[in-house]
Amino acid sequence: MQAKLRMIIIYTLLTVVGLFMIVPFIWMLSTSLMTQAEFNKHESVFVPKESSYIWKSAAGEKRVLFVMEKGRESIIHILDRDNKIIDEYVSVSSSELHLIRKIPSFTWSNFIKAFRKVPFGTYFSNTLYVSFITLIGVLLSSVLAAYAFGRMEFPGKNLIFYLFISMMMVPEPIYLISSYLLLDKINWLDTYQALIVPWCVNVFVIFLFRQHFKSLPKELFDAAAIDGCSTFGMLRRIILPLSKPVIATASIFTLIGSWNSFMWPLVMTTRPELRVLQVGLSYFNAEASTQTTLLMAASTFSILPILVLFFIAQKQIIASFAKTGLKD
Repeated sequence: MQAKLRMIIIYTLLTVVGLFMIVPFIWMLSTSLMTQAEFNKHESVFVPKESSYIWKSAAGEKRVLFVMEKGRESIIHILDRDNKIIDEYVSVSSSELHLIRKIPSFTWSNFIKAFRKVPFGTYFSNTLYVSFITLIGVLLSSVLAAYAFGRMEFPGKNLIFYLFISMMMVPEPIYLISSYLLLDKINWLDTYQALIVPWCVNVFVIFLFRQHFKSLPKELFDAAAIDGCSTFGMLRRIILPLSKPVIATASIFTLIGSWNSFMWPLVMTTRPELRVLQVGLSYFNAEASTQTTLLMAASTFSILPILVLFFIAQKQIIASFAKTGLKD
């Protein structure tokens, strides 16, 4: 009974925390589907709704589009029979304005408008190119380094590994200036090399692979050595086939890091044709700062690919941590 009560409390707390985490994303998605006029009224929060108003005056009834309320008067756009605006920003008495209905309405055109407002196609292609080339470099360097640290013996192995691990405690802004000066010396500023090469080594991924390689049974390697398998043969025939969940986890983390990279590409590149997605999104934010619905639409389609990728690979990620255990 106590165990069941404990599980109920744990799952209740997890559900509450999960809701707190997901609510901002739901708000972002719902805002991206609103019209700007609807958002400015702050009446709808999670379900976009279209309001239909009638202006009853001495001249008759006219369908109108509500803009904002100003004291006892309302600012409206007058519509024709085809719901096209024929007169803008008309000030009328609020008592003459009547709400007919309020129904759910989704403005999908916000995504098209946001995508066309700045060259998001270029930003997406740059981000994909940088992310996947970086991923290849990270996997190659991490597998080789982790194999050396996890399954081989050489002088100073632990010291070098702990020096690697200590780099995880150094925040990016500390080495940003020195990296900028170094890239300037070798004429790599404003190039794809500046966005890719420095990130082809990932200390966390090396640590993740190393922990997994150390957890593999020693008997497998002893048997392979007796059969005459070389060092790289063990890596190719034994370790890599048993490391698919870890490779999937490392790939997801690397892609997420490259996809969300902002400070480094902002400092190292200036040409618009080299902008990655997060930098392009910041420029879009400055350009469309008053159009909140378009900003939320751009934010939504910017994070959607990486969310889909994460949900596809979540089983491999869980399996990776379950098998690795992150134990030395």
